[in-house]
Amino acid sequence: LLLNYQRWRRESPEISRCLSPSSVLGLLNTTYHAVLPQRDHSGSRVLIYRIGQWDPKDWLAFQVFSVSLMTSEIISMETETQMQGLKAIFDLQGWSLGHALQVNPSLARKISSVLSDSFPLKVRGIHLVNEPMFFRPVFAMIRPLLPDKIRKRIHMHGADFQDTLSDFFSPSVLPPEYGGEGPGIEGVCQAWTNQLLQSEKLLQQIANHPTGDITIPPEDCWISESGGVHTKKIRK
Repeated sequence: LLLNYQRWRRESPEISRCLSPSSVLGLLNTTYHAVLPQRDHSGSRVLIYRIGQWDPKDWLAFQVFSVSLMTSEIISMETETQMQGLKAIFDLQGWSLGHALQVNPSLARKISSVLSDSFPLKVRGIHLVNEPMFFRPVFAMIRPLLPDKIRKRIHMHGADFQDTLSDFFSPSVLPPEYGGEGPGIEGVCQAWTNQLLQSEKLLQQIANHPTGDITIPPEDCWISESGGVHTKKIRK
């Protein structure tokens, strides 16, 4: 896995060498992305991506993908996340031809590689909501590149997603916009944006040392949800 991770970073410098939250702050401020404050019943981290908030005229696909990589780097330091992995909800409301044109075969391969065997996090579930008909050609391009175990963990909920999402997530985990009773999505997005910005120096160190250990100065350490402070060398 470590060798795969290192190879992927070498082959994807346009993504892996730009781990700077401030460089995509305009995108983050649209409430595009959040890590929910509460884990699901199995202990997995729950991530939400609101594709309609991404304006393809302003942001290239590799910049958008870098947001996911930054989040993955941060949460992969959490012991529970290392064990229980993550689940992602992709809200595809607002998906347009402009989005589709940016997802070329090269990017599709890089996405599938991260989901399968090139990042030290287990993907426990992928949930698509509000997916339009013309998203299917893009999904059809990515799906064959995924291993069977990942394909089995993809769930397409459509526009009537609130009832079916509740089969996988308790109401206390999800924001009200997704049928839950947790904090609202905009506040959660802003909270995670702030966390990424606070981790800027740490992420830059990771970008500059893709193959080895990094020593985190106390002022740049990442404080996990459990209160643990990461100041030691981090091995990827």
